[in-house]
Amino acid sequence: MNSPAGTFAPSVDLAVIGAGVSGCALAAALRRGGWGGTIALLEIGRGPGGRAATRLSRRDAALRLNHGAPLFNIRTGGSTTTPPSLLEPLHSGGWIHPWQGAIRSLHGDGQLADPIADGFSDGDLWQGNGGMEQICRGLLTLAEAQPGTSELHSSTLVRHLDPQPSAGGELTGWRLRDGAGEPVLHSRWLVLSGTLLAHPRCRTVFGWPEVPLQAAAERGGDPALEQAAAHLAAIDSAASSNLLLVLPAAVAGPWLALPWRLLQFSPAAQERWGLRRLSLQPLADGRCGLVAESSPGFAAEHRKVYGSRSSAAQLLGAAPDPSDEAAVLDALQAALAAALSGLLESSAREGLAAADRQLMRWGAAFPIASGPQPGLPASLSLCPASRIGFCGDAAAGPGFGRVEGALRSAEALAQRLLPVL
Repeated sequence: MNSPAGTFAPSVDLAVIGAGVSGCALAAALRRGGWGGTIALLEIGRGPGGRAATRLSRRDAALRLNHGAPLFNIRTGGSTTTPPSLLEPLHSGGWIHPWQGAIRSLHGDGQLADPIADGFSDGDLWQGNGGMEQICRGLLTLAEAQPGTSELHSSTLVRHLDPQPSAGGELTGWRLRDGAGEPVLHSRWLVLSGTLLAHPRCRTVFGWPEVPLQAAAERGGDPALEQAAAHLAAIDSAASSNLLLVLPAAVAGPWLALPWRLLQFSPAAQERWGLRRLSLQPLADGRCGLVAESSPGFAAEHRKVYGSRSSAAQLLGAAPDPSDEAAVLDALQAALAAALSGLLESSAREGLAAADRQLMRWGAAFPIASGPQPGLPASLSLCPASRIGFCGDAAAGPGFGRVEGALRSAEALAQRLLPVL
């Protein structure tokens, strides 16, 4: 399914921008629904996963670091009685397994306690088998098992969305262009599985002169698309600046001996240390990976500092000044050492100095619920006159802001798309 960056079919039936959970789930749901048209998934990152990605390295075969989410949860109960339909084939196919790690919380006084209700650690807990990105690889494999041509194009930036009308004014599809304005491909139908091209943060963070989806909606003249674009632009989200550490095996022992694999920070602890969550991730060769997720407040204070190895830095021109990046890394590392001062010996905390470290910033890590019905309403998830649809965790409904919402929104959009594709 993977194609070299820059090699594209000139035209496809469906282009999906974003190969995170929702984009990959949409491809799987459409294929399992019997649709055999051509699909191109266009992903800005180095591979599938989005915020459910796993940091891998060609030079370090043992490195597998879940740097966006260490696990995901599925809630049932009330009006939601069944899990997403794609969950079972992912499990039976060996792509995911139940989360087995212990979860504890840290309070503002530095004391450990039972888990808290953070919205991401209740219900049925799951993890990718061998890394969170296996969720998306499993979904793509489910899609490949059905008839139809699907291609994943990684390290691909789509910057411009051009609706293509016929001579009679009816929309015939979309032309997608990159940051230099060069054509990427033409598609009969288009789906945005994330909000980067729909939200004003692309102007404030990356300096774009306009929001691509809003500009397209203004040219298209479709009231439904204009409403969808306005609604997506109004959905706020919290960012996260994540510190990624890999401890050598020689100093990893005390960390691996801690009685938890996921540590939540209470609101008071977040206020004190600027951290939201810490996951311990043992590596196969005895090393230990640590992913310290910042609080939204910390991320907001450093909103223009991206990791120099991130896709945003390489494709969007958002690379930080090295001194700014080092300052954020130092601040997060100092906060981590201070927060765990009562849980680890000083020698173990000092072992952090031997860790390989990097910064990963998620500009829209968690959509924020506001109003009586947060998220994009289901009625606006598909705009048939404009041949465009939307899915992802910013969609209204069960699972809003979580992996579950990404799965459910993709399945729901597939059901609406199948009769019209």
